[in-house]
Amino acid sequence: MSCDYQDDATSLARQVASGTVSPDELLDAAIARVAALNPKLNAVVLMQEEVARAAIKSGLPDGPFTGVPFLIKDLGAEASDFPSHCGSSLLRDTCYAYDSEIYCRMRATGVVTFGRAASPEGGVGPVTEASVYNGPTRNPWDFSRTSGGSSGGSAAAVAAGIVAMAHGSDGGGSVRIPASNCGLFGFKATRARFPDGPMVGEGWAGMAIDGFLTRSVRDNAAMMDACAGPDKGQPYAAPSMEMSFGQAIARPPRRLRIAMCDTTFSGAAIDPVCKTAVEETAKILDGLGHHVTPACPQADHDGMMRAWTKIVACGTALWIEAATTARGRNLRQGDLQGVARGAQVFASGISGADYLAAVNKIHAYGRQMAEAFDECDIILSATLAEPPALVGRFSHDREDYENYRVGPGGVFEYSPFCAAFNASGQPAASVPLHWSSDGLPIGVHLAAAFGDDATLIALCAELEQAAPWAAKRPGML
Repeated sequence: MSCDYQDDATSLARQVASGTVSPDELLDAAIARVAALNPKLNAVVLMQEEVARAAIKSGLPDGPFTGVPFLIKDLGAEASDFPSHCGSSLLRDTCYAYDSEIYCRMRATGVVTFGRAASPEGGVGPVTEASVYNGPTRNPWDFSRTSGGSSGGSAAAVAAGIVAMAHGSDGGGSVRIPASNCGLFGFKATRARFPDGPMVGEGWAGMAIDGFLTRSVRDNAAMMDACAGPDKGQPYAAPSMEMSFGQAIARPPRRLRIAMCDTTFSGAAIDPVCKTAVEETAKILDGLGHHVTPACPQADHDGMMRAWTKIVACGTALWIEAATTARGRNLRQGDLQGVARGAQVFASGISGADYLAAVNKIHAYGRQMAEAFDECDIILSATLAEPPALVGRFSHDREDYENYRVGPGGVFEYSPFCAAFNASGQPAASVPLHWSSDGLPIGVHLAAAFGDDATLIALCAELEQAAPWAAKRPGML
């Protein structure tokens, strides 16, 4: 059978509950779309159909997504039934002796996980072009364009209709960038809203967090509700929400003060199509009765990004050292791509004191961004400064890691908004509200004060009703 492309995961689960369709039939449809589309997209990897069939046969948990096919990102979400490459030849076929808490919580929703989705090596970069998967992951809207990174495989699979929802993670925009590129909804919750255990206490000094790529706001809300809350021994946790994500989207938010920034946060021009997306969204918000005022947050954005670059380099060096130690050998040719090699070299010049200074810079930036919300409730911007990049523009074959991130024409110029809210820990979302004249998705970015996830997702749901996007689909599929 074939499900309607517009069906979100909530709708599919209701069809399973009513007996209209079975979990096996939904899995059949997902696997058929993998066979038809994955050769073009290179999004789904390490399929485990037998594991999925066994889970259905043994009885699925009774949750909001019982019977719905699902993919987990090939980075993190450690699961004993799902080996991982983590985007790297060095980590090829990594097996786990345990299930991560985030995976356990996702599984408890009743989803039928049948594989992983491609990610770049170590999760670094706004594209998914890992050599371990024998080629780049492409955008369903235009195969010459990137699906984004680092949750690019998840976004491509959802946009192509292979699955209605997939797991991702976000340490510098890695959910929101692919959401923008692929015409999806992506939400980065407040720092430590979800568990990281038992493998680590935090990712990238607390800047990384799990998340989800979805077609609808309600799917994201339900999955985040299922996964929210600290696990045992977590070093810190997000503040409690005034209401659940699901409760928040059940009613419109109060009328909000919205700061509209149609440049970068530093005042540089962005691509006209991205600026138009911001301006059109501002008109929608104004029409809904919100108070929109031109303004950009005043903070040390360049200093933040340079500190972010140091922290991520050290995180990269850490996993490389752990991998070689576990394998009992030195690095070999072909183990790593250029960006990871460059990050390792860059990290070797960073002292312990330098690292802690970078963490302090991030924390200082968070305080600056907190002050920005004294004057507004929401910051509106583009998600990216440009439309989706061409495949190869941010290739991981280059070794000049620092220049790759913050140099001329580098990642920070392309994506100057997203990492700001990983550094500050504040919740942020990419909403698919605009398409270019040549049919490319252009995401709009919304962010709220630390801990105010409920207000943010309520606004996203209001925008979804005001400017529905569910009927849009890639024309080349």
